[in-house]
Amino acid sequence: MTRTPELARSEVRIEPLAAQDVEQLAGLAREIWYAHYSAIISAAQIEYMLGQRYNSDVVLAELRSDGMWWDKLIVAGGMAGFASYFLTGIPGEMKLDKLYVHPRLQRRGYGGMMIARAGEVARSSGCSRLVLAVNKNNRGAIAAYLKHGFSIANSVVKDIGGGFVMDDYIMVKPVTGGE
Repeated sequence: MTRTPELARSEVRIEPLAAQDVEQLAGLAREIWYAHYSAIISAAQIEYMLGQRYNSDVVLAELRSDGMWWDKLIVAGGMAGFASYFLTGIPGEMKLDKLYVHPRLQRRGYGGMMIARAGEVARSSGCSRLVLAVNKNNRGAIAAYLKHGFSIANSVVKDIGGGFVMDDYIMVKPVTGGE
């Protein structure tokens, strides 16, 4: 088996998500979520959460919202991942709300690129920390976040409606210069 050569950096970029990307984003989210979360949460919860988070009206409203950012990861000309983050209203804090890379492109540094981008926006917005919530059983993501400077700060169980809960760790990363 031969290894595919790494793509040139010019073939990998992070750009702001645009309104015309929302349908493609929803399809990518569905593909990633079923590939990843089916071993962690039920299909019913996956459907419920996809509907809550990736409904076109919701995403379009978030794109128009001040203090909220959506990015898309472009690899070899196609959308391969995405991230969203927002100012929480707590002084100095930005929440990395979503960070996903297609499973076939994981472990290539793309998630780290998106974390760095969120850190740059946080810093330029006067924030000193990034926070996120991650499912306690999402061991791969937890390991990746630890590798990128996050630490576990808290444990929460949050009712999200529909008879579902999110059983998460809250992780925090200081935002410093030149990450």
